[in-house]
Amino acid sequence: MQQTFLEYVLDDLQNKQLNFINCTFVLPSKRSGTFLKKHISNRLEKNIFSPEIISIQEFIGGLCDLKQTSNIDLLLLLFEVYKSSNIEDSDDFSAFINWGQTLLQDFNEIDGYLIPASDILNYLSAIKEINHWSTSKDKSELIENYLQLWKNLETIYNTFYTALLEQKKGYQGLIQREAVKALKNESNRKIRSNPIIFIGFNALNAAESTIIQHCLAQENAHIYWDIDAYFLNDNIHDAGLFIRNYQNNWPYYKHGQKIDSQNNFLKPKNINITGVPKNISQTKYVGQLLKKLGETKEIDLTKTALVLADETLLNPMLNAVPSSIPEVNITMGMPLDKTVLYSFFISYLELHLNVSDQGWFFKRVLELLSNPYTLTLSGEDQGNFAQKLSKDIKEGNLLYINKEALLKYPKAEDLLTLIFHSGKISPIDWINNCLGLIERLKNIYQNEKNALELEYLYRFYTLFNQLGQYLDQVDFVGELRSIKNLFKQLANMESLDFIGQPLTGFQIMGMLESRNLDFDTVIITSVNEGILPSGKSNNSFIPFDVKRDYGLPTYKEKDAIYVYHFYRLIQRAKNIYITYNTEPDVLEGGEKSRLISQLLTDKNLIPHIAHTIATPKISIEAKPLIQMEKDSRFMDDLMAFTEKGFSPTSLTNYIRNPIDFYTRNILKINDLDEVEENIAANTFGTIIHDSLEQLYKPLINQFLTEEHIKSLIEKVPEVVQHHFTQNLSGVDISKGKFLLVYNVILKYLHNFLDDELRQLKRHEIKILALEERYEEIITVPGVDFPITLKGTLDRVDQFDGTVRIIDYKTGKVEPKNVKVTDWNVLITDYDKSKAFQLLCYAYLFSKKHNIGEVQAGIISFKHLGKGLFPFSEEKNTRIHSDTLATFEKYLFLLIQEICNPTIPLIEKAV
Repeated sequence: MQQTFLEYVLDDLQNKQLNFINCTFVLPSKRSGTFLKKHISNRLEKNIFSPEIISIQEFIGGLCDLKQTSNIDLLLLLFEVYKSSNIEDSDDFSAFINWGQTLLQDFNEIDGYLIPASDILNYLSAIKEINHWSTSKDKSELIENYLQLWKNLETIYNTFYTALLEQKKGYQGLIQREAVKALKNESNRKIRSNPIIFIGFNALNAAESTIIQHCLAQENAHIYWDIDAYFLNDNIHDAGLFIRNYQNNWPYYKHGQKIDSQNNFLKPKNINITGVPKNISQTKYVGQLLKKLGETKEIDLTKTALVLADETLLNPMLNAVPSSIPEVNITMGMPLDKTVLYSFFISYLELHLNVSDQGWFFKRVLELLSNPYTLTLSGEDQGNFAQKLSKDIKEGNLLYINKEALLKYPKAEDLLTLIFHSGKISPIDWINNCLGLIERLKNIYQNEKNALELEYLYRFYTLFNQLGQYLDQVDFVGELRSIKNLFKQLANMESLDFIGQPLTGFQIMGMLESRNLDFDTVIITSVNEGILPSGKSNNSFIPFDVKRDYGLPTYKEKDAIYVYHFYRLIQRAKNIYITYNTEPDVLEGGEKSRLISQLLTDKNLIPHIAHTIATPKISIEAKPLIQMEKDSRFMDDLMAFTEKGFSPTSLTNYIRNPIDFYTRNILKINDLDEVEENIAANTFGTIIHDSLEQLYKPLINQFLTEEHIKSLIEKVPEVVQHHFTQNLSGVDISKGKFLLVYNVILKYLHNFLDDELRQLKRHEIKILALEERYEEIITVPGVDFPITLKGTLDRVDQFDGTVRIIDYKTGKVEPKNVKVTDWNVLITDYDKSKAFQLLCYAYLFSKKHNIGEVQAGIISFKHLGKGLFPFSEEKNTRIHSDTLATFEKYLFLLIQEICNPTIPLIEKAV
């Protein structure tokens, strides 16, 4: 391996005859300090005490007596200051925390770049005033309240700054501003007597730049930039943007010093750029690449780094790393809000945020019950209540789960009491309940000796204790909704750190963790616009032009930081593998990164680059249709089914798809039961059918009169409400979506009865039967066993002396669906299923009553104005005996095909 940057620094210090033990090494972060110690030890001939190796934050923190405090502490104090600033209609804490973090970040930048706060904050207030000017003299109350925050921004900043100084606390920018003040007050004082070595910096804010220049001016410091001459000497390359500025503007360099750049980037390299569809596919591709590299032994995996530009891919990447790699070191943490345990507590929180007088909303309950940790808690000793409760919710269509519903699970009473705390709970109740759940999970995982799960539990145990301490300090987090944002903030900032051996094995790290480190082989994933670099994300209240005028970093400077890290990472590597997502969506960045485009158009690199698209092998052959032979077991099941009877629906299921007929009708495999939050079509139809049956039942064998129908109209609301309760227990039709559905059904039934009234003015109607079940045993030639044909007729009436068989439909019906011109189509085309059903009903009716002529049709509730859609053949809307004889012939053909053991079931493309 060629010389690394850290080795280059140490060699130069030795040439300058500086003793390592007397030096203070200042690095961008402490992560590379371990590697620096390793390189120092390699140069020693005897044991020494390690020199001081610190981060830039620690170094600056030592210049003043302020201690950096946590982000949450800062937010809580900032909120107190905000509330004391006499802003009318100020936000509560749950609303404040959404924008308070952005304001805190802006304060941090203002201080870190040493900008007079009064200047920029007053400027910002004036801009907001202009943006919300009004033609009228008096501004609206809404605009006045909005502008109050910006008018008070300087006061909020000053009060916040003073409060932190009194407590001897600070955020990074404030500490840096105070450190610069301390230096100016004692301008001739040396910061340290021993040599200070600044290593591997790039983007410095004004405070850091001032402090480093002060050290350099004392002639007691040395600074080493990890920059290649290829970037430094290119006036437009973003990788050298910051260091070129220091070279041009720092007095240190104007007075004769120069930046020593390296020449590594143009040395021979193998660069492989691969486009892979979707993020998970990238992890799979990298896993295969690592396996291949490990097998060929061409590359030393101990000198290889996998850099995740998108750090959320850590989990799937760990699963993709081949088992043949013996040692993997992860130099990054997994944020707690990316863990399954976090989702468990968030689901538990959402459960109680959505509780009402009726109980807990079913969606939140099912979400919590489906979490793996709930299933772990509801083990065999608890009667596995999670699965049973989920089943009961779906089967009973329970939109809300109340205490009574939970009494069915006595074995899990104590656990259910903890999860389903009665009434609305306070934040401290929720925290205590979470700690109780952690205790139960801990006992389970201790028995299983599951170290990883116990570590997760410990981290959340610590987090909830932190939350409890914060609640003791403040009085404005009184609602559960407020603690939700606070919990999210804490979980986002805390991480589960992986403990490994950074000096050995294959390294997995984030982009920032790679600073100052060099590897022979580098694999970089997710090199897409919006990820690397991150693009024009503007998490700030300060507009772009104001930032530019005051020297604050804009998206251009932030992009340049990642451009530098990218090129610095590959400048010494011999083998570089870059992957990007070829099919990103809105959440996964954009097209391939401009960094890839730069590499592909760099004439010095083109000979060394291989660019490919890893297209997954997808067969374009059509999936073969299922074909199933009718063995003896099938025939036994079929005979059992025929004893119960063929219905028109089961026969049309066969016409639609024989395999569906087998699964639904023979095997009784139906669709998964789901809770009907929005009413299903079949339930909608059932309520209408049942309501009409109840309304008309007292009028069977009577001629209808206008008085009959008017009395039915009055009963409609009560009847519909009754059948809603029967078919959808647990729903509330007084509000929400079900109120709308309830009114639609009322409208349908009123329209139906109004149409009946109009018919009675010109026609005579007598109700003969309602929802009457018919069943006939028929002998089909060629079938060795009797066949039962059954069906339920919605309504049979006599219309001006003609018997009508009526089928109600709430779905879409067109006249062509009930017309027959080609009888062969009747048993082969599902579009004619409604005509087939009407003929079945007429066939059953005529068998029982021996009537030679009837009319059969459909009343569509979507098209009540069009009246009855009658079955017709050659424009004849009456069904005669010869019509039924023809139908019987084709019915027998269909049943013979179903029952013939030599004809297999062949799937139809639906």
